[in-house]
Amino acid sequence: MAGVYERAAGIGEDWVPRELRHTFVSLLSDHGVAIETIADLVGHSGTTVTETVYRHQLKPVITAGAEVMDKIFPTKSA
Repeated sequence: MAGVYERAAGIGEDWVPRELRHTFVSLLSDHGVAIETIADLVGHSGTTVTETVYRHQLKPVITAGAEVMDKIFPTKSA
């Protein structure tokens, strides 16, 4: 069955489930989907596992809060 779903999706046949899952998380994160939503979509009961396993894919979501806070509390220039 290897390659059947990948072929049907038109993405080639060299993908493995782990790569597809990580790509899925990366795409959601890059488009601003909340960590809680991503955790739910990948079947985690909370965000801890999602944050630990997909830490490098979640950077845009995690930093979004910090960027908003920077706008609310801008750094004062010297």
